[in-house]
Amino acid sequence: MSDPMRPRAALRTAVVWEVLQEAIDRRVKATGRESLDVLDTGGGSGNFAVPVARLGHRVTVVDPSPNALFALERRAAEAGVADRVQGVQGDAHGLFEVVERGRYDVVLCHGVLEYVDDPAEGIGNVVAALRSEGVLSLLASGLGGAVLARALAGHFKEARQALDDPDGRWGTGDPVPRRFTADQLTALVEGAGLAVAAVHGVRVFADLVPGVLVDTEPGALEALLKLEEAAAELPAFHSVATQLHVLGETRGAAEA
Repeated sequence: MSDPMRPRAALRTAVVWEVLQEAIDRRVKATGRESLDVLDTGGGSGNFAVPVARLGHRVTVVDPSPNALFALERRAAEAGVADRVQGVQGDAHGLFEVVERGRYDVVLCHGVLEYVDDPAEGIGNVVAALRSEGVLSLLASGLGGAVLARALAGHFKEARQALDDPDGRWGTGDPVPRRFTADQLTALVEGAGLAVAAVHGVRVFADLVPGVLVDTEPGALEALLKLEEAAAELPAFHSVATQLHVLGETRGAAEA
């Protein structure tokens, strides 16, 4: 299936979607079940949950925002997958107050670790939601991308502050509480007992290219998407990506 989030928004989601879809397809083949149980922590209005449900899977979205869950319900209904999408209010810290441990084949943890008080605890919780053979899709803000963006905008002191700050923040006005390097994220995943299957840089170029260029130049959007996909797996570009995506697998899934 082609990326359902094209065209413009695909610059932010295409790489993650393609990796996630391939991982889900592998789980389908490994389990012999056409429909998997998927948990989307911090899934908001369903940017990933609804497309996953359209593939035929059952998705539970946990999010602290009632407004986001209302938007999710409406979006799922419009997509014709309301029977396969369930939204519940909660967060990673109190995850098992609203969902069961060890129930899910795939867990999405996108844009969550930046905001939890203890990232190791947050990862531990979402991993505990996986079945003995399962897959984690982890997406978090990258330190290098923020440093590069501040520097290119002429905010050199802020770029240096982000580089030196333990949480990767460029100042008190920074809306992101925490950023990560690829090594930090892989260490968290491995510390939670998973094997790291892949690491991808996300939005390596998309946030730096002027939108008017992408929107007006014939073929520019498709070419930029292909460039993002080509650079995503190259470690040299992980250090400048706006986001980092780590695919983790339980030991059983990794050996299957």
